[in-house]
Amino acid sequence: MNNRVALIGCGAMGGAIGTRLVECGEALAVFDLNPDAVQLLVDKGARGAGSAAQAAAESDFVILSLNSAAIVRAAVFGEKGVAEAAAPGTMIIDMSSIDPSSTQTLAAEALGKGLRWVDCPLSGGAPKALTGELTVMAGGTAEDFQAARAVMDKLCANFTHMGPSGAGQTTKLINQVLCGLGFLAVAEATRLAQDAGVDAAKIPAALKGGRADSAILQEFMPKMAARDYAPLGRIANMVKDLNGVQDLARLTQTAMPLTAACAEVHRLMTAAGLGDADQSVLMEFFDGPRPADIPT
Repeated sequence: MNNRVALIGCGAMGGAIGTRLVECGEALAVFDLNPDAVQLLVDKGARGAGSAAQAAAESDFVILSLNSAAIVRAAVFGEKGVAEAAAPGTMIIDMSSIDPSSTQTLAAEALGKGLRWVDCPLSGGAPKALTGELTVMAGGTAEDFQAARAVMDKLCANFTHMGPSGAGQTTKLINQVLCGLGFLAVAEATRLAQDAGVDAAKIPAALKGGRADSAILQEFMPKMAARDYAPLGRIANMVKDLNGVQDLARLTQTAMPLTAACAEVHRLMTAAGLGDADQSVLMEFFDGPRPADIPT
């Protein structure tokens, strides 16, 4: 049976989620402040809405794909937000990556308005969303997690209940520690290979199946070796997530020296005007200034 789903946020990630849901036959209503992003999904078979409230009014599930806790709050509880029109019992599936504390607060407020909330941050990016192979870590009640499967099973190859509200977001932060360090390690190793005269593009195949193998190695070392900066993600998003990791580490008094170094490199890239660039642009850090860039 097809589900009635609203999607709030139709950017690169939301657009891929929406495309997959339309292809799976879901009755999808979409809203974004960018009308062009909405139109791309309307052209694929979604129904455009004039507000988050309008999108949610006739939907049983509301998926959020937004950039910050403040934007999530505005989309749900602000003027013409989801909570204005959603029927009691509507399931909010927040696929944004925001901090666990904000998630717990938002979920409690939603519950007070008769709405259900599952935090479902993702890993795998737009390519995996398009094929329904996302990895999603969820927080919420066991009952709501199971109910969310009606939609999430169309998007995920791995959908895991991690615990109560906020547990999904905490797990996503841990995911970002591993990814951030992974991107940095692959960039550093690529530079070393090239300096030593080894074809870095061959390394992923050479190491496939060994302990050093990873999805990041396989996908990004060839991109980094070729200085291919075609966007698959954004440095600025990683900075946001690593900031969240460090906030959580301060609360838990967890020492994370490697993450601190990784965060600083990402902040340097952002300060250099590369916040909107792909993770492969980390090669610019290891390449350093070119002779033509150095005044004489």
